[in-house]
Amino acid sequence: MIVTIHQPQYMPWLGYFDKMEIADHFILLDSVQFKKNEWQNRNRIKTAQGAQWLTVPVSYDFPARIDEVATNDHVNWRHKHWQALTTNYGPASGWQGANLSLQALFDTTYDRLVDINVASIEWLRGQLGISTPMSLSSQSTVSDDPTQRLIDLCLQQEASTYLSGPDGAKYLDSSRFTDQGIKVIFHEYEHPEYDQLFGEFTSHLSSLDLVLNHGSRSADIVRSGRRYSG
Repeated sequence: MIVTIHQPQYMPWLGYFDKMEIADHFILLDSVQFKKNEWQNRNRIKTAQGAQWLTVPVSYDFPARIDEVATNDHVNWRHKHWQALTTNYGPASGWQGANLSLQALFDTTYDRLVDINVASIEWLRGQLGISTPMSLSSQSTVSDDPTQRLIDLCLQQEASTYLSGPDGAKYLDSSRFTDQGIKVIFHEYEHPEYDQLFGEFTSHLSSLDLVLNHGSRSADIVRSGRRYSG
């Protein structure tokens, strides 16, 4: 049983979904502190003028957990994001196969950031054909210690292996996992290039860019960057 754990992001990049597909269970770590101006409430798409941020406006009191952060619907961000996608991906080859279900996502009201993030992750993984079971860490009782928290979540799923991101090698004490019978391996994704609109390739965008450009071919393109070690 391979378990991987990651904060819920908004419209995540390709490596996020490759990591999800490798795992037997994917845990959304929504019970940790929200970090502003990272990937939890924003991501990038490609436009004729270059990469453009799509940001979900939020309301929270520091230091709030991710699952405590509210969306700010005083700003019509859902309409703004939908218009940006329509304008920049309308001519893309994958648009016609995805636009109706994607529009339904943006027609829905979300009270919390974690709700839109989960919805965006569910939509993208559906487009990529990924069916790995998911759960939220906020639904579990675990330690507040950062490493023990991960171990506790793995033990609850009876994991034999924990799939860490590449930065885990810098801060994880793998021996603490080993002591609990859990092997640690590291995801080392190499971002593939693919055909995009608007000229030269731009890397590390939201997976929306791939899906809307390549439709049913997207899953194979995601897998082509798969690397892990340990």
